[in-house]
Amino acid sequence: MTRRGESVGIGVELMHPLQARLCCVVVIVLVVAACGGNAVTSSAAVSETASPTPPTVPTSAPPFNTPTARPSNGGAWIAAGTMTSRRGNHTATRLADGRILVAGGQVARHGDAVASAEIYDPSTRTWAATDSMTTIRWAHTATLLDDGKVLVAGGLDGSNNYLASAELYDPISGTWKATGSMTAGRAAHTATLLATGQVLVTGEDPTAEIYDPKTGKWRPAGSLSLPLESHSASPLADGTILVAGGFRSDPNGAVASAERYDPKTGTWGMTGTMVAARSTHSATVLDNHMVLVAGGFDPDAGTLVSAELYDPTTRTWRAIDGMSTARLGHTATLLDGGRVLIAGGQAGPGQESLAAAELYDPKTATWGPTWNLAEARDGHTATLLADGEVLVAGGFRPDRSLDSAELYAPGSGT
Repeated sequence: MTRRGESVGIGVELMHPLQARLCCVVVIVLVVAACGGNAVTSSAAVSETASPTPPTVPTSAPPFNTPTARPSNGGAWIAAGTMTSRRGNHTATRLADGRILVAGGQVARHGDAVASAEIYDPSTRTWAATDSMTTIRWAHTATLLDDGKVLVAGGLDGSNNYLASAELYDPISGTWKATGSMTAGRAAHTATLLATGQVLVTGEDPTAEIYDPKTGKWRPAGSLSLPLESHSASPLADGTILVAGGFRSDPNGAVASAERYDPKTGTWGMTGTMVAARSTHSATVLDNHMVLVAGGFDPDAGTLVSAELYDPTTRTWRAIDGMSTARLGHTATLLDGGRVLIAGGQAGPGQESLAAAELYDPKTATWGPTWNLAEARDGHTATLLADGEVLVAGGFRPDRSLDSAELYAPGSGT
């Protein structure tokens, strides 16, 4: 899911952590593995492995410099300092005071994981190390709680073992401490803050569970119809949670199914079927309460350009115009003003990282160009800052991990 002020998508970047685990899919399916989505337009199925011709737009902005001429819908990228550590497949969480907590991740795409954490201060555009987590982890989740602390849960350790452990970061003391463990180890899962202040975790294991900050303990929250990973979870206006798409390992493939969890009754129910099967996609709750799902991957269809909308009132999905670039593992950020910024990702599992960025405008239901990232990246994070800018941090290039960060300054089009 995507909400203002929160880090985007663990479901976005978490397909990459599991590529090695799902390498059997690479062999069985087209030499591209893992998760994803099948794209179908309102008229017919389309080939998703090749991107359509994008609109005319500069291929990249002058690195970290406001351009003198830019696409009509605005936007420019500027420098945001250098992180204290190279990392990808990490988390980024906007704290109550506006600073950004970055934690964990990998120092190489298939390399060592870390427990280190750092803080970005938007007022000075500088990074500083903070206390390290109690456990090395990547492909984990991070959730800002109502009391200002950050709950980190699950992920994979340095040996790619699934973790059930969880811990809390206190921004006042700048320290971490362990809290209750989940009943199941999870990675490429989702963690969603409920209206009650509790946290719903779904994925990897079919059983969902809820964390109660008051007790520091977890309790069962029913079961999804399928064990999923690299899916999305979006909090809807009525308090229910929409879980959509994802990858299942038995049989291997992406799914188009969607379910809603009702915290009041503690029950799950199916809620329509997406137009396309997909995983490692993005899901964004728009200001009109609809959910925009874009891109992703399906072993049967390849990397996707397609997009669709979920209407929580009618509980139905409909196809909309696709993006200009097929991508998976990208980030999606709801900007002030209602547009959605899509940035980076991969052209396909194991393929090149992307610098391409684009904007979705719910008012016109169309996609438009904006300046590309100064540096291509996937496995990164994108976090909306209090001033409306978007912090993109870390990630991977094919040959290395990144410690660079950049800020997207929306144009007047927002």
